[in-house]
Amino acid sequence: MNVNQMNVKRDMKINELMEEFSASGVLGAGRVGRSCELLANMLEEENMSIFMSVAGPLVPGGLRNIIASMIKNKQIDVLVTSGANITHDLLESFGGKHYRNYGFDDEELNEAGMGRIGDIYTKSNDFEVFETKITEIISKIAIKLTNPNNSGNKPNIISISNFLYEVGSLIDDENSILKLAAENQIPIFAPGLIDSMLGLQLWMFTQENDLVLDALADMHDFSDIVFESPKVGAIILGGGLPKHYTLASNLLRGGLDAAIQITMDRSETGSLSGAPLEEAKSWSKAKCGSNLVSVVGDVTILFPLILAGALDKITSK
Repeated sequence: MNVNQMNVKRDMKINELMEEFSASGVLGAGRVGRSCELLANMLEEENMSIFMSVAGPLVPGGLRNIIASMIKNKQIDVLVTSGANITHDLLESFGGKHYRNYGFDDEELNEAGMGRIGDIYTKSNDFEVFETKITEIISKIAIKLTNPNNSGNKPNIISISNFLYEVGSLIDDENSILKLAAENQIPIFAPGLIDSMLGLQLWMFTQENDLVLDALADMHDFSDIVFESPKVGAIILGGGLPKHYTLASNLLRGGLDAAIQITMDRSETGSLSGAPLEEAKSWSKAKCGSNLVSVVGDVTILFPLILAGALDKITSK
């Protein structure tokens, strides 16, 4: 097959651009085009459960509404994410914001009470509100868990996913990832929750209150979803713990049936974050014969483009 020399036309639809990408070869554009086609097929597959893995600062980076919309429209069945993205979702739910266009150096930012994530900024005042609000929510959850027959010798135990469901149920923000997940019964798994500002507030709460998060309990629910799904597809945004949690859970069924991955990490270091998805076949985390596409690039640029193309492809049929 010959490489297609791409054309861009006035009034071109996003799906048409993706088709130009697909036929262009095996470099970046070709991978983006093929991931768009695969995502469209995954979204249309009735018997496929879709796991979305989200690592890195994607909520501060502007993808909050996109993830929330996919949950609301039930385009995904499971969300696996870092504690940081959950924290930043809550930050906005409590009235905080993420800011841009502050040209200070980092020491000046420190003096001004601001933190930096690349070229995105947060204000310490917003985190102070976050700390107050989330402590109130954690207290309500702890009270709800309290068993009147508990003699006080046993702590109140809850899984991480159930804890996040309870938090989402207590949020008054229609744009919140947590709230929409709770409303639509989309489970959120965050195995690294403790490594976040939310995790810090949980630890502080437990110094004077009985509340224990059971991380292992999530594996019961997660494995049930895996075994009950005829097919499993994955949208892997970034790498790290959320990526591995998604892949490893599907080892139980012989691996994923399909997946797209977008990452900036390199494969040469041997890290999981930069590993091409094909490598997962050797571990049976992706099935032999599974449809996999790895794209190297910035998630905040590429995923909105790929998703828009996939949705356009579906509606154009």
